[in-house]
This record gives sequence, C-alpha cells and structure tokens, in this order.
Amino acid sequence: AFWIIWLSQLCYNWEKHILTFSFISLCCLSALIFLLDLSYFVARSKTCGELRLAHVGQEVTLCGWIQYKRHEQFVVLRDFQGLTQILIPQVEAASHLRKLFSDAPVESVVRVTGIVIPRPPGQANPRMQTGDIEVKAETAEVLNYCKKLPFEIKDFTKKTEALRMQYRYLDLRSIQMQYNLRLRSQVVMRMREYLCNCYDFVDVETPTLFKKTPGGAKEFVVPSREAGKFYSLPQSPQQFKQLLMVGGLDRYFQVARCYRDEGSKPDRQPEFTQIDIEMSFVDQDGILALIEGMLQYSWPKEKGLIKIPFPSITYDEALSTYGTDKPDTRFGMKIVDVSHILRNVDVGFLQNSLREPHGTVKAICIPQGAKLQFKDLESLNELSKSQFNQFISCLVLKPDGTMKSPLGKFLNEEQKSELIRTVEANMEDVVLLAAGQHKKVCSALGKLRLKSAELLEAKGLLFRDPSAFHFLWVVEFPLFLPKEENPVELEAAHHPFTAPHPLDEHLLYSDPSQVRGQHYDLVLNGNEIGGGSIRIHNAKQQRFILETVLKEDTELLFHLLEALESGAPPHGGIALGLDRLICLLVGGSSIRDVIAFPKSFKGRDLMSNAPDYVDPQELEPYHVQVTWPLTEAKARTN
Repeated sequence: AFWIIWLSQLCYNWEKHILTFSFISLCCLSALIFLLDLSYFVARSKTCGELRLAHVGQEVTLCGWIQYKRHEQFVVLRDFQGLTQILIPQVEAASHLRKLFSDAPVESVVRVTGIVIPRPPGQANPRMQTGDIEVKAETAEVLNYCKKLPFEIKDFTKKTEALRMQYRYLDLRSIQMQYNLRLRSQVVMRMREYLCNCYDFVDVETPTLFKKTPGGAKEFVVPSREAGKFYSLPQSPQQFKQLLMVGGLDRYFQVARCYRDEGSKPDRQPEFTQIDIEMSFVDQDGILALIEGMLQYSWPKEKGLIKIPFPSITYDEALSTYGTDKPDTRFGMKIVDVSHILRNVDVGFLQNSLREPHGTVKAICIPQGAKLQFKDLESLNELSKSQFNQFISCLVLKPDGTMKSPLGKFLNEEQKSELIRTVEANMEDVVLLAAGQHKKVCSALGKLRLKSAELLEAKGLLFRDPSAFHFLWVVEFPLFLPKEENPVELEAAHHPFTAPHPLDEHLLYSDPSQVRGQHYDLVLNGNEIGGGSIRIHNAKQQRFILETVLKEDTELLFHLLEALESGAPPHGGIALGLDRLICLLVGGSSIRDVIAFPKSFKGRDLMSNAPDYVDPQELEPYHVQVTWPLTEAKARTN
C-alpha cells in the first residue's frame, strides 16, 4: 500500500521526490543486510575478561590481541579487560583454524567466535579471572597482522624506560599501564561526582595561552603574530581561579593542565595535571575538610579505607621533628634535642656549636642500625658532608650494653644513660648526632633519616609499609623566605597571593620575615601532593606585598589588582597534583608511569622526537629568527 501511494505521488512530481525515494530505498536495503547478517555489524559480544562458568554453553565473539600460543592447540587472547584462553579443535575440519593462528604472530589482532566450555578437571588457572573456562573456537579472522616488535608485551619483560617511551603505544598495552590509567580515570570521575553533585562546584576551563607573570616557576613562552609579543603557558590557573571568584562563580574546579619550564624529576614533568579548586567565603578549615571528604569519596576500595580528619602539624614542628616540610610519617626515627645532655661535655665541636646563635645538638636513633655495614654508616656521613657541610657523630649500642663511638670516652655513665633514654635507643641501635645551627642540623638529620630507612630496607628489614597511606597537613608556613642568592631580600614562600595569618598581619608592615601565611600543604608518605592557601582579597594589601616586600612590577598584574578593587569576596583554594597522587596509589617509581604520553627526564617526547626543528619560513609570521651555535649550524648545512 505504501509503495502504491508513493508511486502515484511520483507520477505528479518525479523530481520533487527523487532524493527522498533514494534515501528510503537505501534504508530498506541496509535493514535487509542487517537482518541477513547481524554478526557483520557486531565486532564482539563479550570482552576477554568477563567470561565465567555462568557463560558455559553460550556462543560468544571475542576480539583482542594474541598474548600466547601453545602447542598449536591453545591461544590466549587479551583485551583491555583481561585474558581468555581459546581452544583450537584438534580435528581435520578445524585445520584452517590451526593454520590461521600458526601464521598470525603474537600481538596480531584477531576475532574469534566459539562456544564457552569449562576447562577439564585439574586444568583451571586460579591466576586468571577467566581461568575456569575456555572458548572452543568455531570461526576466526585475523583483523591485523603484527610485525616483530622491539619488546614483548609482558609485564615481566625487562625494558628500559627510554624504550618504553619511544614505543609508548606498545607499552600502553601492558597490564600495569592499563591498570594505572583506568584507576586514574576512575579516581577523577569520583572527584567530579563529589564536587559537582555534593557541593555544587562548577567545572570551568581556563586559558592555556596567557601572559608572563611574576613569581613562581619558569614559564614556557609562545610566539604570537604581533612582533615582539609572546604568550606564556601558565604554570597553574592561579589568577584565573581568583578572577572566577571575583566573577561570582563561588565554587570552581578544573582538571587543569599546567606547564613549567624546569628540569624533570621522577615526580615532575614539563606538563602535568592538577585538580584545581577555589571557593568563596571559606576559611582554611573548610578547604581542608572538603579535600579530606573528596579523597575519602574517590579513594579506590581495593586500596583500603582512609580515615579523616587527617592529622596536621605546623611547619616549624615538621622541621624540628622530621627535618623536612613533607615528612614521611610511616615510621618513627624522630629528631630529638639532646643539647641539655651534652652541654657540659668537653668536646670542641659540641661546645663551639652550642655557643653559636640558634646552636643545638640533635640526634636520631636508627633501629637495628648495628646490622648496617661500616660502609653504610660512612655513606651517611658523606651524604651529610656533601649536601649540608655537616659532620655527624655515630654511636653504636652493642649487644653487651657497651657504646662504640669516639665520642663515648668523653661521656660519663650518667650522660650515656640519659642519652640512650632520651632517644629511646635499644641494643643494636645506632644513634646519629649532629651539632650546629638549628635549621641546618634538622635538615641534615631529616635527610639521613630517609637514607637510613632505605639502607635498612635494602637489608630486607620492612621499615615502611608500602601498602600504608599516611596523610598529613602541614600548616603555618612562613609567608616569606630569604632569597638564596641574596638573603637580605625576600621571596614568597608559596606565591605572592597568599594571605598573611590574621595573628601576624600587624607584622607585615614592620617585620615581614616573621609573618606566617595562611598556606597549607597536603603530604602523603613523604610526598607533597597538594598545596593551597587563603588568598589576599584586599587590593591595597596585595599591592603592598608585590611592590614593597617582593619588589615586583605590578603592571604585569594590573588586571588582578583591578579585579580585587571590584568587590572581591574572601576566597581560598588548593591544587592537588593528580600525577603524584595516582603514582603513589599504584606504587609507581615515577609519575611517568601514570601519564599516557609523558616526556623523558630531559623533557623530550621520545616517540615523536619533540621538540623538533621548524622551517625558518614557518617562523616568519611570528617574527622569530633562530641563531644556531656554530657547530650545529655547520652540521645542518652539511
């Protein structure tokens, strides 16, 4: 009936309906093909990691990479979700399947259709999620053959990091990298849910091309088509997040890309990712509570529960107790002041140190340190000398109760007993003593504390639980620090937009070096994973800090100062280093293990060989000319 009506209409106006007629005919033809061979359009019906005994008897279609081949009878297929064993029937009718898999190299991409069957008794593999079943192949197709690869796609295969990064698209196939990136995705998704659904945060993208601003890390510059003018890649969205608060967004967050033109380290990249957060009408406690709740909500269940609230410690306490502002609290070995015990000991370096301003004698106790070799203890002394120009004295408590140390002969029995009691030492422990200025001594012993833990662990002593996650807030940082190159001048300890502590605000105009800032860091297992502050929302105070204290050119920040004069609300925020957080979660050796396409230690992309040369003609619109070093110019000419 449809076609009769349609053809009658065509008789009146063929040209009007020809396109519609063609379209409907094409749809009908496609539907017919679809009904005749539905499997043509279905690449797979199951993944390689989801089949169980409950699927026995079902016909399934799997797609994936060939992981293993065994005895021309078994093939293990791999995809993003796991592994499935394929059974190749050993009958004449299946000879074409045996030849197909025999000709296909490992890592070729195949599609297999077959019946799920249980493995024979005693042949189940408990190490595989699908180890109770296998798929008896009926048909198979090679979707793409694989050439000989530079390394095997197996986690136990040893390969250099440079090779992994050169062939990153192959390294991503590994089970560990798949796990790392999927865990990262899950954590970020949960963070988004928490912020948006529970607290009405707004996800806002901020510009990547900005202008160079004072303070902080070095920024990458990007040429523009205006002669002599450059963009800058922001090291963080700091100014934009504050401007969003002035704009009344109230609660902002972003999974933000950041850039720093600095040397790479295991926990640093030229480009990295932050969970960036800013709030209006909030105090420090409010931000800390928000982050604790977000981390607890997004924390992977397989990593155990984390308890909130996290403990906190002041900057001064952290330095005095652990020798660093990012202490690893998974173990003890705290720094102890023993000045009162050794004040009257007639040893030159002790007396000289205690007579200095801020002079002190401090100690740490290394549990079971006597198990370390003499060269290990010497390496601790060399480390202290090379990095801190600090001499240390070593006291070994022998099993018979005696003390082995050059310093021991200068101590009477009462001083020895009090020293042992104060540092809580036991037999076969080692006590390290350092004398000098407070900050220098604490920093040296803090470094030796971590190095001692590494040495003990190398001896097979479990010192730090690798599965434990110890969070710690460090608060009340100094607002300013002396510049290393010129201690008379000051620089911002965090960044120049951090508000002074309310109790110290009066010192800002008389003695700024003594002012504490409303700055807080989040530390996990001795790694800083986040930092933030309550911001300055008063334009007059911000201008004073920039111009008078930090001697910065405020013209570069005129837009921010104008915004603060336009009814800026009190606000504060924080940024969490997503790469560092996920790296610690998965136990990676560097953040490159949790980034899909990272840069090398020198900041290069070994896969594409970036950065690379650009043709001089392509630079002309940007008014940029490259001056080559003489040796390189000759090489390029040749």
